[in-house]
Amino acid sequence: MADKIFGTDGIRGTANTYPMTADMALRIGAAAGRYFRNDGSNGHRVVIGKDTRLSGYMFENALTAGLTSTGMNVLLLGPIPTPAVGMLTHSMRADMGIMISASHNPHRDNGIKFFGPDGFKLSDKAEEEISRLIFDGVDPAKANNIGRAKRIDDGRFRYAERLKATFPHGMRLDGLKVVIDCAHGAAYKVAPEVLWELGATVIEVGTKPNGFNINDGCGSTSTALAAETIISQGADVGVCLDGDADRVMILDETGRVADGDQLMALMATRWAQAGKLANGTLVATVMSNLGLERYLESQGLRLQRTAVGDRYVVEAMRAGGHNLGGEQSGHIVMTDYATTGDGLLAGLQFLAAMIETGQPASALTQNFQTVPQMLKNVRYAADADPLTAASVKACIADAEAKLVGKGRLLIRKSGTEPLVRVMAECEDPDLLLEVVDGIVAEVEQAV
Repeated sequence: MADKIFGTDGIRGTANTYPMTADMALRIGAAAGRYFRNDGSNGHRVVIGKDTRLSGYMFENALTAGLTSTGMNVLLLGPIPTPAVGMLTHSMRADMGIMISASHNPHRDNGIKFFGPDGFKLSDKAEEEISRLIFDGVDPAKANNIGRAKRIDDGRFRYAERLKATFPHGMRLDGLKVVIDCAHGAAYKVAPEVLWELGATVIEVGTKPNGFNINDGCGSTSTALAAETIISQGADVGVCLDGDADRVMILDETGRVADGDQLMALMATRWAQAGKLANGTLVATVMSNLGLERYLESQGLRLQRTAVGDRYVVEAMRAGGHNLGGEQSGHIVMTDYATTGDGLLAGLQFLAAMIETGQPASALTQNFQTVPQMLKNVRYAADADPLTAASVKACIADAEAKLVGKGRLLIRKSGTEPLVRVMAECEDPDLLLEVVDGIVAEVEQAV
């Protein structure tokens, strides 16, 4: 059980259902507290941020109880983007950072993400040790060594100033009409504030959270509302964030969406031209489109692929000394400025490109021709493993044989939900449909 509690990005599930219960959150907090406060002193601290889900109050309190019970001092940031937690963990000299969020998932889900003292997400090894402590249990601190909890009211403003410091010196967004969609999530205050302070005319979407509407018909996973707003308001560009603001989609003046691959293509070539792209390499996951890889090769640049998950991207970036990476889903990681994916930071970099080039968003968002790609999900019972079925294995092998020299196939389990993800790329759309639907049918039969 212990080795399954952590997924691709922390711990995640439906609120009040294992493992996302108040009782488990208390145990998780105690385990994490014991892992980081391992010398018995009372100088250790942890910062906790959250998005706007109703269950965030419950988990914030439960984690605080668990952490303080082991002697950790807790600094509560309130609603704030995930990248801000990474930044503040490091700048406030904390031993650990925690973000309470299920990212782009609906409000009924929630999650717990961990950051180390350097502001980067924890390694697999650290998560394994915390898992062991969760299930083995930990001894609480003595009564006179219980930790304290304190509200930090200016975390959002510290993050905003850090963001603006990444924007080219002296540049302003005057005359630019920007739709900002915050998905009723963690950036609902800070994103419009930063854009307005930089001079943009700001049109807000998804900035009225009520605990239940996070990612509901808005944000980076549902861009139709932002697109309609761009067209009706005559805006120049749209910036769509997800619930915890660590990913972004950019919409041009026609409402057309540019995903993370297109943004990384733009940034990689611009950084390379400016001599800023370390090692001439972009790091992305196996999900990134084959068209991106071909485009980078045409520019004399290299694409290094990793497993799915922005923390695996970051690990590869740090190991190889690279400074730009991300995911097709909109996580863009710029380690010159941040320790994790930051949707608002990436959006600002795109707006800076618009100002510097004088070009409309539509000229900057379609940098390469994508290879047709299809992704379908199959839900399964949490205790099942459909990919071990002989019929599924045979179907996958047959599909791989058909795609040799024509495309590629990726089959994987989601790290955050009980889903099998079936993804293929192929320039022959009929073959693409045949391959994906065939595997989906076999997996559905197996479950």
